[in-house]
Amino acid sequence: MIKIFLTVRNRFAITQKCLESVLKHTTVPYQLYIYNNQTNYMLEEHFKYMFKLYTKGLITQITFNTDASTFNAFSKATTCNMFGLQHEQDPEKDKCDFLLMLDNDIILTPGWNEKVSQAWRYIRKNKLNHIKVVGQLPGGIKQKNQEHQIAPGLIGRAGMLGGSGLWTVRPNFFTDVGILPLKTLVGQNKRHDQLYWQLLQKASGTRNYIMGLNHKLGIHCGKLAGSVCNVLTKQRGKKDLNAICFSEADENIRLMKFDEFYKKIQDDKQLLADW
Repeated sequence: MIKIFLTVRNRFAITQKCLESVLKHTTVPYQLYIYNNQTNYMLEEHFKYMFKLYTKGLITQITFNTDASTFNAFSKATTCNMFGLQHEQDPEKDKCDFLLMLDNDIILTPGWNEKVSQAWRYIRKNKLNHIKVVGQLPGGIKQKNQEHQIAPGLIGRAGMLGGSGLWTVRPNFFTDVGILPLKTLVGQNKRHDQLYWQLLQKASGTRNYIMGLNHKLGIHCGKLAGSVCNVLTKQRGKKDLNAICFSEADENIRLMKFDEFYKKIQDDKQLLADW
């Protein structure tokens, strides 16, 4: 069993496609924890859609947050801490194969979890305790100076940094690596990754802490859906919330059924090479 942590803010159509990819492309039992943070566009549609999934038993937990409940800090970091602290209370937390941290503009590929499980088995078998995260290549991973033959056709490259849009971690990640200091993230719309890089470097003893796989686990669709973090960061405190609605992009994605959308992105060489 695995646990999936998903953060959402606006971009309703790509959230739907992301969740459809979770439902269609995950081949093991999982628990899904969704944190909808300060959504201001199509909020009623978000509630109705999440309610529908919840009543079908497809969501383990759904949380709708405000500025106050995220302490006016970067909401992804705040809710990552919430998820981690709650996970630590689970009496059966160590029975998880791994935890997945996922952004809502990532579309998972068929059987993605099987490749990740192979990687974590390899890491445990070879006692690579300094590896704290498994993701994909290129994934923003730098200093990739260690190569690992995990299975026929599946290679892992160990390095540092890496974007957290799709991170898989051990069940003890939040005790081993830690949670983020939210005081430094008040008024911020980024820096989740940068602060975790510091914690990961410390927890790994300054060794390579992330392994990227040469298998596409998820397709990053931020270029199609728009980036909330980038827009809010560029505004520098102006808080024009209309700028993060991305209504045209949302409508274009909404009009496509999942299979049509997935075929479009899996054939898009620019998207495949981007992250």
